[in-house]
Amino acid sequence: MFTPPSAWFTGFIPDLPTPFDAADAVDIEALAALCERQIAAGVPAIVVCETAGEAPTLSPAEQELIIRTAVDVARGRARIIAGAMSNATGHAITLARRAEAAGADAVMTAVPAYNKPMQEGMLAHFRAIAAATGLPVILHDAPVRTLRPLADETILRLAGSRQFVALRDGSGDVTRPLRLARQLPAGFRFLSGDDSTAFAFIASGGDGAVSEIANIAPDLCRTIFSQLRQGRLQSARYLDKRLIALIACLGKESPAALKYALSLLGLMSPVTRLPITPLDNTGQAEVTRAFAAIDDEELIDGVGA
Repeated sequence: MFTPPSAWFTGFIPDLPTPFDAADAVDIEALAALCERQIAAGVPAIVVCETAGEAPTLSPAEQELIIRTAVDVARGRARIIAGAMSNATGHAITLARRAEAAGADAVMTAVPAYNKPMQEGMLAHFRAIAAATGLPVILHDAPVRTLRPLADETILRLAGSRQFVALRDGSGDVTRPLRLARQLPAGFRFLSGDDSTAFAFIASGGDGAVSEIANIAPDLCRTIFSQLRQGRLQSARYLDKRLIALIACLGKESPAALKYALSLLGLMSPVTRLPITPLDNTGQAEVTRAFAAIDDEELIDGVGA
C-alpha cells in the first residue's frame, strides 16, 4: 500500500538554485556544497530542478546529473525532490522517469505554462505523470507564472490518489490550508511556494514552505517554523520581519537575486543562464542593503564575511 511520506514535507524546504560556471556548465562542486549546507542545517528535504533551479533551461541530461549529485550528497540524510516541469505532458513524463532512475524520492510538477489548459487538461496532465512513476507527486500551483490556477476541486480530485502527497501553493492564498484540510487525506501536506506569504500560510494551518530564502538562512527559517509550531507568534513574527526586505529583493528578480545573495556568502557564482541575466547594479545594491539589516541582528553566520 502506498504510504504518504508526510514527514518529508514539513518546515522550510529550500528550492535550490542551479550553480553554473563561467563556461555555462553546471557547477557540480558548488551544487554539492549547497546541498551539504542545507543538510547540516537539518532540512527534511531539498528541491532541485524547479523554479529557483532555472529548470526550463536545463537539458534532461543536466537535470539527471543534478539529481544524482543531490542524491549522492544526501545519502538518505534528507529527501530529494526533483522537478518534472514541462508544458508538454510527454516531456514531463520523461523527466519524472529520469528523476526516479536518478534516485529522487519524489517529483514536483507544475501546472503547464503558456498552454493555459482547462482544469480537465490539468487533471489528465498530472494523472499521466503520476501513472508513469512510482514516486510521490507534489503539485505546484503558480498562477503568476502559468496564468491558469489549479482549482480547489481539481486538487481534491487528484488527492483521491494517495500518490499525490502535497501542494506547493504559489497563489498567495493563505486560506487554502484551512479551506481544504478537512476534505483531503490526513497525510496530504500544504506547502507555501511564496516566501512573502509563507508566515501567514503556515500560521493558517500550512505545513511548511518550499522557499528561496531558506537557501540563505536555513537555521533562521527552522527557528521561525519551530516558534510557529509552538504557538510563539510574537517571537516568530519578529524573526520573520527581519527577512522581509531580503524576501522582497528575491521576489523581484528570481533567481538572479538569490544567486547574487548566495555569492555574497561565498557559496556560488551569481552566473545565470539566458533568458535570465545576472542582477544589475541597482538590484545588487538592494540585496546588499537587505543583508546589512540582517547582519545587524547577527541572524546569518557569515554575512559580510
